[in-house]
Amino acid sequence: MRFVHIADVHLGAKPDAGPLYSKMRPRELWESFEQVLRVCEEEKTDLLLIAGDLFHRQPLVRELKEAGYLFSELTHTKVVLIAGNHDYIGKDSNYRTFSWSDNVYPLFGRKMQCADFPELQTAVYGLSYHEREISRPLYDGIRAPGRRRHEILLAHGGDEKHIPFDRRLMEKAGFDYVALGHIHKPQVLKEDQIIYSGALEPVDKNDTGRHGYVKGEITDQGVRTQWIPCASREYIHLQIPVSCQDTTGSLKKKICEQISKYGNENIYKIILNGKRDQNVSLDTERMTGDENIQEILDETSPAYDFEKLYTENEDTILGRYIGRFRGCREGSVEYRALCEGVEALLNCRQ
Repeated sequence: MRFVHIADVHLGAKPDAGPLYSKMRPRELWESFEQVLRVCEEEKTDLLLIAGDLFHRQPLVRELKEAGYLFSELTHTKVVLIAGNHDYIGKDSNYRTFSWSDNVYPLFGRKMQCADFPELQTAVYGLSYHEREISRPLYDGIRAPGRRRHEILLAHGGDEKHIPFDRRLMEKAGFDYVALGHIHKPQVLKEDQIIYSGALEPVDKNDTGRHGYVKGEITDQGVRTQWIPCASREYIHLQIPVSCQDTTGSLKKKICEQISKYGNENIYKIILNGKRDQNVSLDTERMTGDENIQEILDETSPAYDFEKLYTENEDTILGRYIGRFRGCREGSVEYRALCEGVEALLNCRQ
């Protein structure tokens, strides 16, 4: 029995991707989803397992119709899905009234339900969110019922507000495979058995690293899985070292060189760190230009000689201010306050 496991597709989201890509990112979420469906069709995958948050919020009717049509075009694959904390089954959720094609098996109950596939000797179990948060460990007490030779659990959660679970109990629950959702970074909790597929595409600037889905096969010899990269872009955090010789122009050049190195198709958060010339003001908006930069953080500090400033201004407000912070560790909150305060006091003199 061959399966594909996806989660956290977040259709309908509008990820912030900087000036270059923000408009096209919602469409790219759909395109990656459609790519997975093409793989299922071409490879005659038996089951498509969707472990929650297919949609970013309560799905609109038109979105359900689009997804429903795509599922209906699958000639071999059966689709099993649960609702996660983003697309939970609210009181007025369109999930409640939407009619899926015969190859779609929604497990939308509050309690554990089963999609049974005797022709595959497989049963898939799962439950859905009916509110945004569930702090109860609903998975900790479950066991594979033994209805079929192969049994799979669809589950969504893993933190304290979203169905926390004990990994050791999950390992002993008796399922051949546990398809997990909610955590956007792919993670293997137990090889070939308990896996977070991760999100198909990054939807937040902190969704760094590669994204994709799990392809697997269950036979009488056991389970074999493979993680497949799928995302069209990555969010990458780049640390750019700054020295006293740097200016806005030189840093813009450094940033462009690093983006060329890591890929122009990706989306970047730039972090500037180090000590800049005290007479240089960095213009981060100018550094952004037309590049695929979502954010630039200036964490630099002026390269002041604090001992010299203290000695020359010991009896002034500036000297007394520096004296309050003498001995503070570079990089600490106190050091940051020292730099910002000294900069402000020196600017008042001009």
